[in-house]
Amino acid sequence: MNDHLNRTGLLDYDNENIQHLILEKKWDKLPPYECIRIIYTFVRDEILFGYNTDDAIPASRVLRDGYGQCNTKGILFMALLRACGIPCRMHGFTIDKALQKGAVTGLIYALAPNDIVHSWVEVCLEGVWYELEAFIIDKAYLDSLKRYTGICEGAFCGYGVAVSDMSRVQTDFDRNNTYIQSEGINNDLGVFDDPDMFFAAHSQPLSPLKKFIFSHLARHLMNRNVKRIRNRTAQHIGAYKRRRGQ
Repeated sequence: MNDHLNRTGLLDYDNENIQHLILEKKWDKLPPYECIRIIYTFVRDEILFGYNTDDAIPASRVLRDGYGQCNTKGILFMALLRACGIPCRMHGFTIDKALQKGAVTGLIYALAPNDIVHSWVEVCLEGVWYELEAFIIDKAYLDSLKRYTGICEGAFCGYGVAVSDMSRVQTDFDRNNTYIQSEGINNDLGVFDDPDMFFAAHSQPLSPLKKFIFSHLARHLMNRNVKRIRNRTAQHIGAYKRRRGQ
């Protein structure tokens, strides 16, 4: 179990900003269940869904960015858990790029690999390993996506979400597994003690040129599109209040 608590290059939980956050929130003083639940919700909703420069960036960088996707938010989630003494590991997969369609559009979508490296975090609580994936998509974005697409029930694949039934998506942790992209999985890469081991073995199948394009141009366009969708809820609420004179 010590292998699931270790600090690594990516899980840099001794970073000053991470330690300050934990002390400020007093997460390390909570019972394990409450600790997992609250950190999970923080990573889901306070670290917004978005695209970083790369998958294999340290947890402290993800915290500083304030946004992330499956792999980077997973790194931060794991670092925060381990800093509080909660054992966790990473489970790797690939997902079909159709899952990203909508969030990724046009030429950028065409350039994306068909199989995208993906991961979720497995957390040990009271001897049970829970599969946690739904922290990837912040609640504000998911709520706005339902408004934007008009799809609130049934199967859905796109915009960073792949679920069997939108009306039955469980994104809160209460001693249960949570999924938000699992219906897009097309290959199981196995379980890894830490993200460093995972990304040493698996990286996005991109040429150096495509990697440069995604890191320096495409991700900014993708983040702008995600932000536009997320903000639709705020815009609808604002318009509603203006109509009511509030």
